[in-house]
Amino acid sequence: MSILVNKDTKVLVQGLTGKTGTFHTEQALAYHGTKMVAGIHPKKGGETWTAGEGAKEASGTELPIFTSVAEAKDRTQANASVIYVPPAGAGAAIMEAIEAEIPLIVCITEGIPVADMVKVKARLETSNSRLIGPNCPGVLTPDECKIGIMPGNIFKKGSVGILSRSGTLTYEAVFQTTNEGLGQTTAVGIGGDPVKGTEFIEMLEMFLADDATESIIMIGEIGGQAEEDAAQFLKDEAKKGRKKPVVGFIAGRTAPPGRTMGHAGAVITGGKGGAEDKIAAMEDAGITVSPSPAQLGSTLARKLKG
Repeated sequence: MSILVNKDTKVLVQGLTGKTGTFHTEQALAYHGTKMVAGIHPKKGGETWTAGEGAKEASGTELPIFTSVAEAKDRTQANASVIYVPPAGAGAAIMEAIEAEIPLIVCITEGIPVADMVKVKARLETSNSRLIGPNCPGVLTPDECKIGIMPGNIFKKGSVGILSRSGTLTYEAVFQTTNEGLGQTTAVGIGGDPVKGTEFIEMLEMFLADDATESIIMIGEIGGQAEEDAAQFLKDEAKKGRKKPVVGFIAGRTAPPGRTMGHAGAVITGGKGGAEDKIAAMEDAGITVSPSPAQLGSTLARKLKG
């Protein structure tokens, strides 16, 4: 089992013909044959994109390019889309995927105007689409499907569900759980922007419901209260008998108030969003908080051994 994506997921690429889209599509094709089925470009419909040597064994793979997401979905039966469109047009690209009723939309783009994302967020509320991101590394289920920019070589199929606001720390958690021999079911980077698609609670619900996921690593950051909400959710679920071992970490513990640290959403404002409050909430919910990002894997291994 896994969440969100598996070996049968068919993926469209919005922004395929650009440098970033080309590079990461080649990497995805090379990763256990992730089913990348088409590209979207409003002015290049009818053309064909060909993977270069960066795709290794997938080199030479050809993908059709369609003028719209709706047409591409109709022709390929795609059920996911990944967006590498530059910031100015990324909001519109997400909207197009929502209107085409793509079930899973993953937006990698960083720097989308907040006003655009507010409109996207409102439209998501009345749709059946799920958005991961923006400003995220994507989703990866080991040996099955890679959507986004995560390095596939550090993954190993296993039992840990990983979700994170930080892209880099997602990789740390993956690498460390691989080295501990635990492996991963699925890793999800939900993104660091203040207005985004899917939050921690929705991902935690999926991991709790997934039989293959035996433990969870949740990585948060300063800013907002999503981590406190997630901790309360886990606390409430535990009272109902739904409980799995969880290790957490909060990035930005030493950040000064009012200073944005790396991500647009990683900022303490109005006396809220600080690391200590988040850590306290997590510990109160029974989450073991790792003392540093370098000890995520070892902290989980110790917790599992009791």
